Amino acid sequence: MIDFELRPEVSKSETQRMVYEAARDFAIQFIKPNVMDWDEAQYFPVEIFEKAGALGFMGMLIPERYGGSGMGYHEYVTLIETISIIDPSIGLSIAAHNSLCVNHIYSFGTEQQRLKWLPQLCEGSSIGAWGLTEHNTGSDAKGMSTTATQKGDHWVLNGTKNFITHGISADIAIVIARNGNKGDNRGMTAFVVERGTPGFYAGKKENKLGMRASETAEMIFENCIIPDENRLGPIGDGFVQSMKILDGGRISIAALSLGVAKGAYNSSLLYSQERKQFGKSISEFQGISFKLVDMATEIEAASLLTQKASEMKNKNLNVTKAGAMAKLFASETCVKVASESVQIHGGYGFTKDFPVEKFYRDSKLCTIGEGTSEIQKIVIARKILNNN
Repeated sequence: MIDFELRPEVSKSETQRMVYEAARDFAIQFIKPNVMDWDEAQYFPVEIFEKAGALGFMGMLIPERYGGSGMGYHEYVTLIETISIIDPSIGLSIAAHNSLCVNHIYSFGTEQQRLKWLPQLCEGSSIGAWGLTEHNTGSDAKGMSTTATQKGDHWVLNGTKNFITHGISADIAIVIARNGNKGDNRGMTAFVVERGTPGFYAGKKENKLGMRASETAEMIFENCIIPDENRLGPIGDGFVQSMKILDGGRISIAALSLGVAKGAYNSSLLYSQERKQFGKSISEFQGISFKLVDMATEIEAASLLTQKASEMKNKNLNVTKAGAMAKLFASETCVKVASESVQIHGGYGFTKDFPVEKFYRDSKLCTIGEGTSEIQKIVIARKILNNN
């Protein structure tokens, strides 16, 4: 049994409280007034991320010597969850920037590479992207078609990445490309590609069901020349690196899911106490109160799984199983909670006058991004069947 510290709401550390208050105030001031406008227009608000950087939100897990905040996963989860209670789209973008792009450079980059790219990413003057997925290789990442061909002291990238958060607006992208045979987990390499590099283009922007203020688009590479100094880690190590990055990224999605679920639950609790039918608040009816009980209980369980994975990550323990469990349970919980929230609101839940309509649309991505629920079950099954 893994020993971890439970951190319920009543006993958050002082640092967590500071992060919560800063994130809450930031979200209320800069995000909340614009949520529906950004959603309707599918507008990605690049301008707020430098403000987020000034508060330390864009390099939460990175040591201060590289411009980061030097915090741990409990504080990071608090940030993503709190932002996502207001707008999961912005929570998703901050999470992808931190846990995928920034963390990949910090985890596998050289000291020179860290000093070159991390400060601007941490301050929010540069936005990060992370490119693994392709049109025909979602869960089957080892079958990717994007290639990296070495020619002397540089590499030539060709191919297209799909469903990339910040695929258009990112200044710095991590790209995983195949330098060996398809299916070979030691045949892929990771590179840093800077916006403006010849042969690096933005492609189609996706028109999405939810998370619409978080940009999702293609990244296209046509004879894109990358110096070898932009390679992250050993040749052929890209897929292995990516799986390690996704272990932490799944904790991010668990936190995002918690924010969605809590936002929907909070709205439902308030509405059920204010809405009167048959002479009393609908929260007094057992049918509604039991829904609220189930929502609150599953959110608490998801929170504890996420805290456990965070504590293990802070202790540099293997979090493959714990992260997958947290992501699986939290993401499925947020979909159920969002659905029940619409039901509690009745006809009003089907309108854009109440926030649960948006939480309902946003929730589904949590069961898909950074590994579907089905992939999480495969990951967990492998671990429990091997007794690890």
